[in-house]
Amino acid sequence: MYKPKPIDTTDVTLTNELLELTEKIAANVHDVWAEGRIREGWIYGERKDDQAKTNPCLVPYDELPESEKDYDRNTALETMKLIVKMGYKISK
Repeated sequence: MYKPKPIDTTDVTLTNELLELTEKIAANVHDVWAEGRIREGWIYGERKDDQAKTNPCLVPYDELPESEKDYDRNTALETMKLIVKMGYKISK
């Protein structure tokens, strides 16, 4: 049975600048996901339907419910924290 083992990043604190970047990454993650779905023939629909290929999340990031934004934010945040934890430096 699969047992996920993500690297613990609870000890990593990101700067305000990196937290701002995290939000931009989250929005981009959503756009990449949406672009892929649209390329596969998915369209906006009020509810997710795998057969009809409709999904209510096929909207701009700013129009997503907070619960959906939080999913993308968490992906971006944990990625940023892992980069820092692994010793990489992110600079502008």
